[in-house]
Order: sequence, then C-alpha cells, then structure tokens
Amino acid sequence: MPAPPILLTLILALLTGFAACQSPSQPANTPETTLQVSTGADTPVQNCPETVSAQYKWLTTYDPQNSLFCRISTPAGYQRVPVQKGSFANWLRYLPLKPGLPEVKLYNGQPKSRQDVHAAVVDLDVGTRDLQQCADAVMRMRAEYLYSLQDYRDIHFNYTNGFEVGFEKWRKGQRPVVNGNQVSWQQKAAPDDSHASFRAYMDNIFNYAGTASLEKEMLPIYLTDLQPGDVFIQGGHPGHAVLILDVAQNETGQKLFLLAQSYMPAQEFHLLKNPNSRDLSPWYSANFTGELNTPEWTFEATDLHRFAQLARESED
Repeated sequence: MPAPPILLTLILALLTGFAACQSPSQPANTPETTLQVSTGADTPVQNCPETVSAQYKWLTTYDPQNSLFCRISTPAGYQRVPVQKGSFANWLRYLPLKPGLPEVKLYNGQPKSRQDVHAAVVDLDVGTRDLQQCADAVMRMRAEYLYSLQDYRDIHFNYTNGFEVGFEKWRKGQRPVVNGNQVSWQQKAAPDDSHASFRAYMDNIFNYAGTASLEKEMLPIYLTDLQPGDVFIQGGHPGHAVLILDVAQNETGQKLFLLAQSYMPAQEFHLLKNPNSRDLSPWYSANFTGELNTPEWTFEATDLHRFAQLARESED
C-alpha cells in the first residue's frame, strides 16, 4: 500500500492528537507491600542548597527551596544516584515545584477531573490551547534544558510523518510549510531566538508530533539501566508517555524513581503518586517485572526508552 500523502498524515496527527494520551480503561492497582516511603513534601531535605546552577527560562524567579530535590526526600536507606553537573539529569533534579499541593489545572484554567494522582505540580506553564499533553511535556522538558544551554542545534523533533523540524532553522525565521504532499522550509519571519519564539516553536511541534513520532526517535533501554531523563512511552492513538525525573539507589543496588506526566486534555506537568505503595509515595520501585502501574496508565518494562542523544552520550 502506498504511503499516505504528507498533508493527510499531518491532518491525522492533529485529529488523533486529542486522544493520544487517553487511556481506554483505568489500570488495576494492586497494593504493594514492599515499598513504604514518604514524600518528604512537608519537610525540606536537609542541606538543601541555597543556589543551584540550573536555569529555567520560563520562570521570572526561582526558589531552590521549592525544587524537586529540596521538596521530595528519598526513603530511608536510599540516596539519589550521582549525576553530572550541568547534565539533563541534574537539570530535572532541580525542577521548580509549585508551593504546597495545589490542584492540577487544565490549559483553560479548569481543574483536572482527577486530583488524586499527583504528589506535586511542576511550576511550568501549560499554554492556553489543548496542545501540551503527555509526549509534548516530555519533549518540552528536553527542549527547555537544551534551550537553557543555548544548544539550539540539538533542539529538533519529527512530525508524525517523519519530517524533522529543528529550532535552529526556526530561530532564523524559517517556518515549515505544507504544500500539497510536500513540507518545506520557507523564510517567514525575522530571526528570533527569544523564549517566546521558542514557545511558539514548541506549540508547532505539539500540533504535529505525539507519542507515535517520539517513540520512533528514542532508543529502547533495559530497566536495570534506567536514569533520570528516561521515558516510559507507548506510541500510538491512544498512547502515553511519562518522564523519569530522578533516581535513588540503596547499598544493594535496588533503584527507585520519580515519574511526572501531562495528560489529556493538556494540563500542568505533575509528579505522580505511586498507586502501588501503601502511603501513595511518589517513588516507584525499578524491581518489577511485567507491568508498571501508574495512576492513569499501565506500562510494560519494555516501554522504557531514552533520547537518542543521551543514549550516545552514555556510550561515550
């Protein structure tokens, strides 16, 4: 069968994007008896740094006391795994959280229908359109990190049809234009590498990309190798993606990890509770086989993926 025209593929991406993060049914959550930890959300971590080098360009002010590191403590016997200063993992570790435990809001300002799934809300704008859903928020995190480094050449994602759209061309005023069955770059604007221009670029990506395209850009990895910045992803329509924000480990090598998601409709990026722990801790055990139950989706161990650039860096 011949490949569908690019224009039809892009239209399909738009139409199916609204269901890309919607689960057909809620996963069954079986209480886990081996993982009982607290969030530490009410008591800041001891020795919380007063300043950090991480930069979050969408914020006007940054309070390290409300960072993920300072708000979410590790369980007894676990320590956060070492990460390189200036790395994506380190950047995620210090993500800003909103104070307390506010409601998760949708793009239109209304509260999400379920308010029982999150342990914290990341202090990140969601926009005013139904765009920044699950895979979109994952892409946004990776792109924001690269943008903070002014590493514009590495900010690029594929449309659902495989056409690569990079910020390097976008910031120079070029725009992807669909003409019949072709997509091409055309000079449409003045050069602009401001954060506002970057956000417009990301909205364009959100329009034409999703779990199906992002999964194809990533590489599968073993559960034993998971690290901050990795993604559990099931590409498709529907599909879903959640981002690993941090990892902790004990003396025997057992690992725990934190997960965050956006969902459908577009909503604030939030830290997930673990429905399998007795006290709904946000820490998930990496010692599982078969299914990983999150509050609104069930993944398989084989769904763990890594951004290709990070995978190459891990091999170096």
